[in-house]
Amino acid sequence: MKRRLRAVCALLGAGAIVVLSLPISAAQAATTGSTQTYLVLYKDGASSQGADALVRAAGGTFVYNYQQIGVVIARSDRSDFRDRLLASSRVDSVAGTSKFAVKLNNEQLDANQAATTTIVTSDDTFDALQWDMTQIHAPEAHAITEGSRSVLVGDLDTGLDYTHPDLVANIDFANSASCEFGAPDPNPSMWQDHFGHGTHTAGTIAAAHNGIGIVGVAPNVRIAAVKTSNDDGFFFPEMVVCAFMWAANHHFNATNDSYFADPWYFNCKNDPEQRAIWQAETRAIQFAQQQGVVVVAAEGNFDDDLAHPTQDVISPDTGPGTTRTVHNDCAVIPVEVPGVIGVTATGSLGMKSYYSNYGVGVTQVAAPGGDRILQQTTDTGQGRVLSTWPSYIPCGRKVVEGGATYCWLQGTSMASPHVTGVVALIASMGITSPGAIAARINNTADPIACPTAEQLALYAPFVSVANGAPQTCAGGTGYNSWYGHGQVNALSAVS
Repeated sequence: MKRRLRAVCALLGAGAIVVLSLPISAAQAATTGSTQTYLVLYKDGASSQGADALVRAAGGTFVYNYQQIGVVIARSDRSDFRDRLLASSRVDSVAGTSKFAVKLNNEQLDANQAATTTIVTSDDTFDALQWDMTQIHAPEAHAITEGSRSVLVGDLDTGLDYTHPDLVANIDFANSASCEFGAPDPNPSMWQDHFGHGTHTAGTIAAAHNGIGIVGVAPNVRIAAVKTSNDDGFFFPEMVVCAFMWAANHHFNATNDSYFADPWYFNCKNDPEQRAIWQAETRAIQFAQQQGVVVVAAEGNFDDDLAHPTQDVISPDTGPGTTRTVHNDCAVIPVEVPGVIGVTATGSLGMKSYYSNYGVGVTQVAAPGGDRILQQTTDTGQGRVLSTWPSYIPCGRKVVEGGATYCWLQGTSMASPHVTGVVALIASMGITSPGAIAARINNTADPIACPTAEQLALYAPFVSVANGAPQTCAGGTGYNSWYGHGQVNALSAVS
């Protein structure tokens, strides 16, 4: 997930066309400008049938109708488009999605990262470099199961390099799609990864056990790419809604979500536009959960206590920065949607990574995400996590085997897919209920206590990006704000 995280479908018809008229008063006063994408949220219980006609009558272009949740995607350049839609008694709210944004800027772009280093090896695998897999006991779990081909995991991210030798055998092309424009497009050229982030998270989940490169947590499951961003790393609401509806209607067992949804870091329910975004994305996520999808999400890389938000200084960042007051009615999506498994990051010494967000009630478990400062080891990656990477995208620190490229990164983005992989292993045992899987993840994690005073002092330089508050840990060994129920344990989860 994003540290300076600047920055997300069902093949359903739009339904029968119902011609609806809209008031045209003040139409002469309307102006046109740049085209904006809109989420149109219908009222609870109101049908979105005929939305295409409604959108056109309001002066917009219809994109897609997610009838199962009453959310419509549209575009318009008219200044009065929102007000004209709100004239319909069935429409609850309308939100523009892309006028502000928080661009994904991952740890591979960290200015403090070492210069590009390429290591060419003739070894069969990089198992010895995968401290993260050792830390969660994945190799021992593989002696019991490497996952079932019946299990399908969705990587909701920046796409996937479908030519990568360590991924290609496990990619489910039929269930992959791009949601970049708010409607699903299954053409592989549309979900090709041009950012790198999605290929990295996918490898941690399901890189094949094939004698080359690395081995994922669940190396025998199928993985579907759902491109939930554009090529610049923005995860706009129409993309998020599309991605979760695709996952729901294509019967995914789980999704990995290593991002927060743009355009707002915190979505505040007392703001009409942000509330509409929150409601639309929550409807899509909860619909997926109702269809049996386990949703796993990274918590973020801002040293923030998500249980006690006070300020948002991150969004929007496409123009002059602003500081706004936020409270507990403001939430990060998707990690703070009910039922989502929230994941914090740990380093190679088993402590919370210096950058990782945390919070009571938000954190479920922790997993390896890497830590190049407090927990830098002597390995080649200097405490980061190694995973698959597109050969055509630069990486600050990489290793290469034959035609396959692997990159060292850190972030809660790297932690979340470890948990998603363990979810896939559990599902491979025939446990498919999201609630039962979440309970097993929690109950089999290795508890970690809050840091001692001496350990906590190490985090003093890394205060909250949002409000400058020092990092603190609340709770006991059984559950606390930093580690939740503990670090995920793949072996215990399948034993």
